[in-house]
Amino acid sequence: MSVSENTPPETYIDSSEALIKFCERLGSDFSHTECAVDTEADSMHSYETKLCLIQFAVPGELAIIDPLSPEIESLDPFLNYLKEMDTVWMHGADYDMSMFRMTFDWVPKQVWDTQTAARLLGIQKYGLASLLESEFDVKLSKQSQKADWSKRPLSPKMLAYAYNDVRYLLELGNRYLDRVREKGRYDWFVESCDSARASVMVRDEKPSDLQWRINGWGKLDRKGLVYLKALWYWRDEECRKLDRPAFKFLGNQELLDMAAKMERGEKVTPPHYIRPPFARRMLKALSEAETVPEEEYPVKYRRNKGQRLDIDESRFKAIRNYRDKIAEELGIDQTLLGTRVVLERLASQNLEEKERCDLLMDWQREVLAPVL
Repeated sequence: MSVSENTPPETYIDSSEALIKFCERLGSDFSHTECAVDTEADSMHSYETKLCLIQFAVPGELAIIDPLSPEIESLDPFLNYLKEMDTVWMHGADYDMSMFRMTFDWVPKQVWDTQTAARLLGIQKYGLASLLESEFDVKLSKQSQKADWSKRPLSPKMLAYAYNDVRYLLELGNRYLDRVREKGRYDWFVESCDSARASVMVRDEKPSDLQWRINGWGKLDRKGLVYLKALWYWRDEECRKLDRPAFKFLGNQELLDMAAKMERGEKVTPPHYIRPPFARRMLKALSEAETVPEEEYPVKYRRNKGQRLDIDESRFKAIRNYRDKIAEELGIDQTLLGTRVVLERLASQNLEEKERCDLLMDWQREVLAPVL
């Protein structure tokens, strides 16, 4: 029987009572040691990114949990159940793990990523839709990828999209796991997934007092940075009040262009689509920026304050050529063995040996050992 013919019933959970009953039913079945999880968030329609849905699957159960429902007082029953899982499968797990950490300050103890497995198998098109079409001849609609997941009620198309993100994930993961083992890359897979989880757990959010230093700020002088900072905080406050993402209000390039004009002493006119109340507050922010004394101008430092690399070019080329040769023999993307940035650091002459060792996972170091 194919996966599509053996799919479990769909359960939409939007109340504490339903969530508790669902988790009690799950808890009574001690055969479940792994599950599949996906999330949908709203980062394109609101000021702050927020978790909007959690999709969940185990054999015989397929559910959507609605964390935005006012009828759900706490997600603890589900989270406590999830903490007991030996393995949680996700696809492109970095985003979903980041949402868990941001929302719950917690990430499942072992997350296995079908995307990582696919890449280690040499699959070039490793988006979920491509993998499901290849494995199960299932074609998923992408119409809801950029939908507003904070809206309620969710449309039938959005619900179908959400269910399908986890409907086949367990079987997909276990199929790939068998193939990863057959190729002798199981340890590579586990270490790669563990490393990705560890990276999410230690990742620092951008400090709030530096968020205004958007891409391109380095082209401005210190006076220009005063205007950029004023414009950024003005926009941030307007977006917060409107509950709107910044890119839908005024783009970063426009902030940079206006700051550059002010830096040159030119007059700035608010964009024509900015409504008068917002425009007045923008001009007020710029007027106040003009009065900032020079000793209070933002410091203009180099973005990468770390040690400048002394790269041995011949060594870099030798490592890169060997990496590319081995990647071709293994049938995998060369960046899985090390990105250009990693190779440059491996070839540097002024990094400590420990720093170089920490750049690679054990399996990568083993594969590249002859050239290292």
